[in-house]
Amino acid sequence: MDSIWVVVADSSRARIFAAENAHSDIVEIQTLTHPEARLHEGDLVSDKAGRERDSSATSHDMGGQTSAKQEEEIRFAHMLSQTLESGRTSGRFNKLYIVAAPGFLGTLRKHRSSALQKLVSVEISKNLATHALPEIRKHLPERL
Repeated sequence: MDSIWVVVADSSRARIFAAENAHSDIVEIQTLTHPEARLHEGDLVSDKAGRERDSSATSHDMGGQTSAKQEEEIRFAHMLSQTLESGRTSGRFNKLYIVAAPGFLGTLRKHRSSALQKLVSVEISKNLATHALPEIRKHLPERL
């Protein structure tokens, strides 16, 4: 059983590391990617939002406040949360560290269960998803 997981993520990539105990080295066990989150807004939408005319002859955009890029970030946060939830329910870890890009960290918080939240020991708001393991390790506590 891997008792500690460390997740390092941004809006398009998440790397999951595991350690057997607080003194063990961390080893990458899984990488999740969501390339759609790296696309430009124009590549994600095929057309502009519809327009509506009111009696004053002015027009207003119809559509939500969430951009297509934000929608992709939300999808990825949900996918990552499901992966973590699966690891939790199967008993693969009992402590979780999360290192995530600031904006993505907020999105991720909204998608994890309260049971998963209870296992979060530390959250670090930093984008290290593409960094090498030694650089990631520098930002984690010496003893996990």
